[in-house]
Amino acid sequence: YCLYSLGQVFRGTISDAADFDPTADAETLYNAMKGIGSDKEAILDLVTARSNAQRQEIIGAYKCSFGKDLIEDLKYELTGKFERLIVSLMRTPAYLDAKEIHDAVKGVGTNERCLIEILASRNNKQTQDMVAAYKDAYGRDMEEDIITDTSGHFKKMLVVLIQGTRDESGVVDADLVQQDAQDLYEAGEAQWGTDEAKFIMILGNRSVTHLRMVFDEYEKVAEMSIEDSIKNELSGDFERLMLAVVQCIRSVPMFFAKRLYKAMKGLGTADNTLIRIMISRSEIDMLDIREFFRLRYEKSLYNMIKDDTSGDYKRTLLNLCGGDDDLAGEFFPEAAQIAYKMWELSAMTKVQLRPTIRPASDFDPAADAQALRKAMKGFGTDEDTIIDIVTQRSNAQRQEIRQTFKSLLGRNLMKDLKSELSKNLERLIIGLMMTPAEFDAKMMKKAIEGAGTDEHALIEILVTRSNEEIQAMNSAYQSAYNTSLEEDIQSDTSGHFCRILVSLVQVGTIFYHKNSDCELANACNGESDDMEMKFMSILCTRSFPHLRRVFQEFVRHTNKDIEQIIKKEMSGDVKHAFYAIVRSVKNQPSYFADRLYKAMKGLGTDDRALIRIMVSRSEIDLFNIRKEFKEAHDVSLHEFIQVETMIVSPSPCLLTLFCAYVLFSSLCFWTFFRAAFDSHSEHATAHSSSAAVVGYGNL
Repeated sequence: YCLYSLGQVFRGTISDAADFDPTADAETLYNAMKGIGSDKEAILDLVTARSNAQRQEIIGAYKCSFGKDLIEDLKYELTGKFERLIVSLMRTPAYLDAKEIHDAVKGVGTNERCLIEILASRNNKQTQDMVAAYKDAYGRDMEEDIITDTSGHFKKMLVVLIQGTRDESGVVDADLVQQDAQDLYEAGEAQWGTDEAKFIMILGNRSVTHLRMVFDEYEKVAEMSIEDSIKNELSGDFERLMLAVVQCIRSVPMFFAKRLYKAMKGLGTADNTLIRIMISRSEIDMLDIREFFRLRYEKSLYNMIKDDTSGDYKRTLLNLCGGDDDLAGEFFPEAAQIAYKMWELSAMTKVQLRPTIRPASDFDPAADAQALRKAMKGFGTDEDTIIDIVTQRSNAQRQEIRQTFKSLLGRNLMKDLKSELSKNLERLIIGLMMTPAEFDAKMMKKAIEGAGTDEHALIEILVTRSNEEIQAMNSAYQSAYNTSLEEDIQSDTSGHFCRILVSLVQVGTIFYHKNSDCELANACNGESDDMEMKFMSILCTRSFPHLRRVFQEFVRHTNKDIEQIIKKEMSGDVKHAFYAIVRSVKNQPSYFADRLYKAMKGLGTDDRALIRIMVSRSEIDLFNIRKEFKEAHDVSLHEFIQVETMIVSPSPCLLTLFCAYVLFSSLCFWTFFRAAFDSHSEHATAHSSSAAVVGYGNL
């Protein structure tokens, strides 16, 4: 995740216009606004073709030539989002930032995310100029207004950032790097509670270069990233602010790429955020933001703006964006270096996978078997007891319960559960009671049988399972259905897609091949069929660590993004399969987070996908998936499940839906508890709350 800056070269999309004549431009704008209506196209074309310094000269020339205030005339002639965008472009960067801060704190409520974005991302000079502009424009002290409108550690860190006194010398003391890393560890992970003041002092004052080295050293000391520690130790707006500071220390363009994505994804657009970022970065690092955006979201910033906005507002934003990276398919030289570095870091980084379900302490299979029998005896069923037992035992413990249930009571637990439960709750509970291999085999069978094939389910399972898991699934499939999984895949799919799935379902074929990188690059110059076969021979057989190196070298050989090549050159299920492999190689928890989001967004829920992922990942990496989900979609997985599976009326027919919600919530319960606990205490930590209420074994 540590993405180093590209140096002090111009990376903006807007620069000084050649042969600039402020008087002629002022006259053009005057003519565009006189009479009935206004020539919006002429206005936006001119304004976006001039640098901010040149726009200030135009404002002066306009007043000299016509005795009028250009900004006031623009406000009068234009309306809505387009007016906000054009008028904001006419302000200096310092006065635009000052206005955004003022709007964030004035009136009822505070726009904390705006405060975080601006104050975490500006350098010393930008901050000092903004503070001076605020005083000039509003006759008030910015620091005093922020102190009045915020509180706690969040307020303290904002005050530190407002000073604009971060060390910018570039000098690094190796001993101090080690000391700061150790101090941060002792202030958080190494103790009960958190010393927030230590985090504020170090992250708010040390230089960018120094902190990058501290973050690397911290990972060695704590065996986790500084981001993970902040998420564990801090909460609320203070957590968001400190994460933003860390992200900006690592890479300001990546920070803004994430902000832009969140501003446009889903229903509706956060237009103020979109306007603010597109303007403020257009003369600084918009080219880098575009590349980071494409690297992370597999879509160009240009196309996302094009799909999410309209009219003159859209045209102006696209002019600021400056170009469509999807058309080129290649990186800018600096961005190619970053992509190369990202794959290198991906290859080197060891991610600690964390489950949400762990073995229960003081486990008594006989007592659990008796409790489950009691919950299903007589009239009605005690779903709560079933849910509590099943979601608080590991899969191995559930298998002991199954065996004990038969030994003690002479009954088949699975049959009893099927007869007592129904619909999604039954599917979920039965899925949890199966072994992982049995569950995967059943999910593969469901994806294949009947009319139509669930290709996405086949891809998801085969791409993300290890050799051992695939071997166990093959055996379970043969045992349950008296046929081989490979034969069923061949009978239900065809062409290159069939060959890809058959290749993935094999075991023992992952090996190292030193020429894979060159072969993959050379394949892009051949025929479509040849390219797909070569991609299959490499992507379906090499280990994930090896593929990370291959994709890294692919960037170096071709100056192209492997994901972009797959999207551009391939189609249908073949494209989806290769794309899933690359996403899993890059970041498998992120891949699953995206699958969960797609399963629940929009009208209706893909319950089978939701159940499949929640069950299969709960003892592997569901905690990591939750973090990736929150990072990508700015909402917790728990909250999203709550909305998508919430009971909307007391009708008995929705009882099953409610029970399914309860169980999903149990699988990712900690997200909900932490949010509730944090709302009461700024000092809440993951350590104290988990120990006090649910215990580590129930996470």
